[in-house]
Amino acid sequence: MHADEVTVDATLVSRLIAAQCAPWTGRPLTRIRHAGTDNAMFRLGDDLVVRLPRIGWAADDVHKEATWLPRLAPHLPLHVPEPLFVGVPGEGYPFPWAVYRWLEGVDAGLDTVRDGHELARELAGFIMALRRVPRPPDAPHGSRNGTLHDRDRGTRAAIADCAGLLDPAPVLAAWEAALTVPAWAGDHMWIHGDLKPGNLLAHGGRLSAVIDWGGLTLGDPAVDLQPAWNLLDAPSRQSFRAALELDDATWARGRGWALSVSLVALPYYVHTNPELAAICRATIRAVLDEGF
Repeated sequence: MHADEVTVDATLVSRLIAAQCAPWTGRPLTRIRHAGTDNAMFRLGDDLVVRLPRIGWAADDVHKEATWLPRLAPHLPLHVPEPLFVGVPGEGYPFPWAVYRWLEGVDAGLDTVRDGHELARELAGFIMALRRVPRPPDAPHGSRNGTLHDRDRGTRAAIADCAGLLDPAPVLAAWEAALTVPAWAGDHMWIHGDLKPGNLLAHGGRLSAVIDWGGLTLGDPAVDLQPAWNLLDAPSRQSFRAALELDDATWARGRGWALSVSLVALPYYVHTNPELAAICRATIRAVLDEGF
């Protein structure tokens, strides 16, 4: 998916395990196929998973998760990944990597849960719980801790890159409308930064876990509203909004974030990650259907 990504296969992972955490040597190793873009994942036995950055910009996320997830987990109503071991570069692999406890579940979506409104409310409860976690002075940096205006140049370039993939006129009008919304004036809050299909798990018909915390940072709480458009349908979206008790400006900024993130990803992954590209297309349609 990336011009300069590292090739990761089961043979390499087996060598890393043998060299750095020998007690797990010999466990069955199975590659996990998913729509993620930054990491390769391998199930190790029945109860562990190995996660390895595929690209340099994701390397720092290994230590971010190992540092912060144990601190956040006790405050949250859903499961989060539990880091068990952090490996170092070796065997020709250039980045840190990690082993986590396996989380049972399937990708959360309206087709894998028992009720879409319940999914919306449980997701809202998770977001509110995350916001309430005390904010330390050494909170981690993330790529989505800025404003919509910080994304203007990149989003406009993405709209141009989407020529032939979508009608640019309504998309540009929606983006320009998002830029007129008042910026967040409150304190920055904890945000996951990348709540989307694939990073949310369901088990037993209910939302059960939130994974992939590489985007963790403090920022505008509107960033974490993206599932309203990338995951939910119109009725469950309203349940999500009602549970969060949002003002109009925050809701509109969330819609702008969902639009921008999807526009930037669509032309980049349209050929290399069709599953993610389909999510981006659906998100853009949902934003345009709702209107600004």
